Amino acid sequence: MTAPGPHSKPRWSVALPFYNEAAFLPRTLASLIGQDLRPLRLILVDNASSDGSAAVARAALQNCVGIDAVHVHEPRPGKIHALERALDLVDTGLVALCDADTYYPPHYLNLCDAIFRQSPADIVAVMALDVYGDPGSLTSRIRRQLKLCVATVLSRQAHTGGFGQTFRTAALRRAGGLSEDRWPYVLLDHELMHRILKIGRSRYHVDLWCLPAARRRSRRSVRWTLAERLLYHFTWHSLKDWYFYRFLGPRLQRRGLYHSRLREQPWQTSVGPKAATLRRQTDRRLHWQ
Repeated sequence: MTAPGPHSKPRWSVALPFYNEAAFLPRTLASLIGQDLRPLRLILVDNASSDGSAAVARAALQNCVGIDAVHVHEPRPGKIHALERALDLVDTGLVALCDADTYYPPHYLNLCDAIFRQSPADIVAVMALDVYGDPGSLTSRIRRQLKLCVATVLSRQAHTGGFGQTFRTAALRRAGGLSEDRWPYVLLDHELMHRILKIGRSRYHVDLWCLPAARRRSRRSVRWTLAERLLYHFTWHSLKDWYFYRFLGPRLQRRGLYHSRLREQPWQTSVGPKAATLRRQTDRRLHWQ
């Protein structure tokens, strides 16, 4: 465990936006409270929730030693606005972007911190791998190792979503941060990483993982097509400006896939066998946590 003095300034901020996540916030916050790294600044942005999420967050963070909890409200709908608000409040050298329905193991930030400390200055992002199922299983470890190999070969691309991205704060700001004016569409995590990778490199680790909620798989309507994804992988980094701003952006615009669509929660109303399977998968994950 990182054990600085009681008045040490945090090296890390965690930006956690949320919208109507009262059911998941307690587990996510418990996983962040349980981190092996202290002190820690936790910036929670309520993006105009209507289910009492803000009260849940405040209750979960009462009397947490070593955590400087900052609660703010962002009325503009959309994760990009919530993250923009959070990043305005970051005054630490390192920042983690987290999702409100994701489990982070106790070693998560400590391992990120160690990787940054042991890496050259041009490592500006440390990225987690997503886990489906028991992270200690052989299947899970093999899957993470394969993803690590892909990330090594295709090193100028993003291989994880916004649930598991950490940055050097100075590099994130130099890249332009998050702004609707810059990129108003979905896939903002990949567009952000495109700009970050112009500044430096990213690093992954087989033991750096987190556990997003299975229900997110139901959001296929806000994802890119197979052809768009393949072209992303096979476009040289030097041509990625063309890919995002001349090719992908206009296509997302025509389909109406603005970042505000990420507020949709289809799992709330989904019915049928597929919805039941997603609920069972999520229940198993919550049981594991």
